[in-house]
Amino acid sequence: MANKNNIGANRLVVGAHYGLRDWLAQRVTAIVMAIYTVILLVTFLTASNFTYEGWAGLFSHQWFKMATFVALMALFFHAWIGVRDFWMDYIKPVALRLVLQVATILWLVGCAGWAAQILWRV
Repeated sequence: MANKNNIGANRLVVGAHYGLRDWLAQRVTAIVMAIYTVILLVTFLTASNFTYEGWAGLFSHQWFKMATFVALMALFFHAWIGVRDFWMDYIKPVALRLVLQVATILWLVGCAGWAAQILWRV
């Protein structure tokens, strides 16, 4: 009688196979957010004008708006991966999980649209 254990190269792998791709995406988005944090910190520490006009002047530069938007998109993608993994791990009813994932997507897309509107309004 053959011993059927799911150990080693013959194991049955199931699931969505997100592992390495999501792990790497989490690290890349974290690096993007860390770089933006350093830029923001250096800009804040070297600035002498801490008024609304000083911040509005900083955000009037197109490169700073783009850097902020890229950092926010990295944040939203980072959040999506984490929340999606949480839903997949802890919510077992498929219909409820789908509703929560769609609600999360809609919320994050709405936040991205709102962020773009705020950034390009300044």
